[in-house]
Amino acid sequence: MDNASLFSVSGKTVLVTGGAKGIGRMITEGFVQNGAHVYISSRDAKACAQACTELNALGKGKADYITADLYKEEDITKLAAELKHRAGKLDVLVNNSGSNWGESYDSYPSTAWDRVLTLNLKRVFQLTQAVTPLLEAAATPASPSRVINIGSVDGLRVPALETFAYSASKAGLHHLSRVLASHLGKRNITSNTIACGPFQSKMMKATLEKFQDAIEATIPLGRIGSPEDVAGTCIWLSGRAGAYVNGATIALDGGSLVGSKL
Repeated sequence: MDNASLFSVSGKTVLVTGGAKGIGRMITEGFVQNGAHVYISSRDAKACAQACTELNALGKGKADYITADLYKEEDITKLAAELKHRAGKLDVLVNNSGSNWGESYDSYPSTAWDRVLTLNLKRVFQLTQAVTPLLEAAATPASPSRVINIGSVDGLRVPALETFAYSASKAGLHHLSRVLASHLGKRNITSNTIACGPFQSKMMKATLEKFQDAIEATIPLGRIGSPEDVAGTCIWLSGRAGAYVNGATIALDGGSLVGSKL
């Protein structure tokens, strides 16, 4: 029961959507550095190729990519088929791809809801559904396969910014993950959510440039998240130490949810 066995992900096959940039890249790098074979999926083939070159230089694990535009429903089927052809099984699915839309309440458009809910919620279900046979192929009662959904603290609290579709989609994702935990647990597949606070990412870039000091002042630990924080949480959930965690929503936020002042 040592650290090497409790937290090992060596040799596991992992799919990280949106794994070339931001939080997805942090997660991917953590898995590769610990010996996993990670497939990155994104519509940006150039970014994926560059990320894989950099990740493969780290050694231990391996990174490959499968180009897929998850806004296109047909790409879900293509992605699952390609993964089956290349790997034949899947130990860990990290549903990380997401989008946001900020606009004032009075002008918030219908297109925002369509775009954000499609990628952040509907496609998560559809991709998980499509790769379930691959997750089942890797799963055993003692070592279940894992689904890790990247949620947000904005799905647990009322956000300060006018991101109506985003916060609703993440709240929906958190509950979808619990529903999946109930259904997929019977197939030796766990489903958990990481509700991330602020991390350095494309989605957060503009906000952090303007308000990082103010944001950090509201977090009891006094900083935004680091790559080690989110990668470490994913590795814990994916290793033996996390094998009995199912249906959880883990706030990875430095305590921001409990740090608000009256």
